[in-house]
Amino acid sequence: MGELSPLQTLGFALGTSFASGLNLYATVAAAGLFERFGVVHLPPTLHVLASPVIIGIALAMFVIEFIADKIPVVDSAWDAIHTFIRPPAAALIAYSSFGSVPDVWKIGAALLAGSVALTSHGAKASMRAAANTSPEPFSNWFLSTAEDVGAVGLSWLAATHPLLTAVIVVVLVVIATFIIWKLFGFFRRIFLRLRGPGQGPAPGPAP
Repeated sequence: MGELSPLQTLGFALGTSFASGLNLYATVAAAGLFERFGVVHLPPTLHVLASPVIIGIALAMFVIEFIADKIPVVDSAWDAIHTFIRPPAAALIAYSSFGSVPDVWKIGAALLAGSVALTSHGAKASMRAAANTSPEPFSNWFLSTAEDVGAVGLSWLAATHPLLTAVIVVVLVVIATFIIWKLFGFFRRIFLRLRGPGQGPAPGPAP
């Protein structure tokens, strides 16, 4: 693939942003390895991702996340910490993707990418927290594996078919938003049950 057009670059940024919300380190490592071995060609400003140092750090962090993601409760704590890491990193990647275009467009793309990453991260974190309400570990393992595969697959698709990826990401964002909304209601019902029927608001003074 030659140099990406601005619209293709936006599709690439959106795809890697959604993938980063699922697993930032898998996304960075996959993009770097794809570029390094000629599987895809990233925008010139992102060739730094193919550096052995960046790939090595991303792979090391991926291994740590791979383990943490398989342990109930630990995975939710890891996700809570990465609320402050995944969206900003996705915004930085998007900003860097656009190279020499005017800053106003780069900043706009970064804000959009950060929002997309926050949405996918929110859906991921909500689903993992819901899975932790079940005593069996298999749902956690399945979700973790699906997230890793999804992050790598979406990174490849973003680099090879960015316009198609943009359409897919729009659909994924709608689905992720629906998941967050449904699981918010799920957690609210659990919270109300834990409070018990007698824990409602205190009655006002008698007339």
